[in-house]
Amino acid sequence: MSEKPFLSTNSVTRRGFLATGLAAYSTATLGNVLAEPVSPDAIAAANLLPIDPGYVSSLYYDDKEKDALNDVLKEGSPFRFWGPGTPVKTKHFEEAFAQYMGVPYALAVTSGTAALDCAMAGLGVGPGDEVIVPAYSWWSDYTCVLCAGALPVFADIDETFNLDPRDFERKITPRTKAVLAVHLMGGPCDLDPILDIARKHNIAVLEDAAQAVGGSYKGKKLGTLGDVGIYSFQINKMISSGEGGAVVTSNPMIYERAVRYHDVGIFREIFEKRTGSVLSSSEGGQNFRLNEFTGGVLDAQLTKLDTMIQDQRRNAQAIAEGIQDLPGLHWRKQPDPDGDIGYAVSFAMKNKEARDRCIKELRKWNVPAATLIGSVLLPIQESVIKKQARHPNWPSFNSPEGKAIQYGPECCRQTLDVFDRFVLIRVGPKYTDAINQQIITAVREVYPKVA
Repeated sequence: MSEKPFLSTNSVTRRGFLATGLAAYSTATLGNVLAEPVSPDAIAAANLLPIDPGYVSSLYYDDKEKDALNDVLKEGSPFRFWGPGTPVKTKHFEEAFAQYMGVPYALAVTSGTAALDCAMAGLGVGPGDEVIVPAYSWWSDYTCVLCAGALPVFADIDETFNLDPRDFERKITPRTKAVLAVHLMGGPCDLDPILDIARKHNIAVLEDAAQAVGGSYKGKKLGTLGDVGIYSFQINKMISSGEGGAVVTSNPMIYERAVRYHDVGIFREIFEKRTGSVLSSSEGGQNFRLNEFTGGVLDAQLTKLDTMIQDQRRNAQAIAEGIQDLPGLHWRKQPDPDGDIGYAVSFAMKNKEARDRCIKELRKWNVPAATLIGSVLLPIQESVIKKQARHPNWPSFNSPEGKAIQYGPECCRQTLDVFDRFVLIRVGPKYTDAINQQIITAVREVYPKVA
């Protein structure tokens, strides 16, 4: 049996979509391909549309972002805390972002990587601690553990493309301080068992929602269900100011420690007013302060986030509905289909060779098909295998546990298997019905031949 297709509720029917999709596509030579099989000659002669999912954020830039930037120029105060005018953009973004996410505290920082470092500081992770990290994730989920002087321990992903709760539990030791629950490629990880396991073992949960800004899990925004959550606003993310990040939490101590770390140990009055008290002392820190230009762009982008997600989901849903009846189609596992932001439509092939052939054939139709993208198979990277850090005496790998741990393919065989089998088709929020139809037609033509 196949898994449920993308977005199980409020879905359009295939018949209903095809009625509108084919009508919109009537000027193309592939207009009736689902009614009749397509021959190789017809494919070659087809006037295929170019398909580019684009960068979601920049597709929605308009006068709101321009006005925000001009406001900062007129005010003359690009530094967020003071200047000749009154800086308000970053402050307002933090407050609006916290409200959007449904948490009391949000902190704007310079990148998603900076947000992870601040979250680690907020949790008090340090030398002697272990942090469990998904084997397939972005570099920053690994380096934030190293920067804290702690030891990264890899756990496999499953067919959610996210942390496998079973392997997470297997990797717990008495030294495990935290786990990174990463929501990759717009889809939530299997949070209920992860949270249950973490609570049973008194382990902090850091949600990395960098690739799923605005997504949700059972009605709650991703990043708000664990102890602390982070987001990225780099160009590949849902809303973007080029670079930028945020930390959210409901815990005032975690918030204060993260704030101090992002601002060389200082806890300014604006933040003290939010928490109502001072709970920690200065511990030093970095300079990850966000400027007013960036804060202004993010403030404008946030007002459009729900529209971006709605557009993205609509197209992902239409594509999934158009191919869901293909025999044997095996979907990416979705713990909460309604919470997925629609970044991609993904399905499995029987092996790597079939996956590669499927991608090659789909690209002949201009379909943006790929292997799993946007992250890294961390345990098999040379610097990870060699345990390279910024200094030979770095504490992460100089404890008995650090010296004993071995990275490489043997610690992520399940992850490698998932990576080798899945095809990912990127979805753009501005796709037309004709583009969606071209993707549907391509998958319906290619998949049966290579499955």
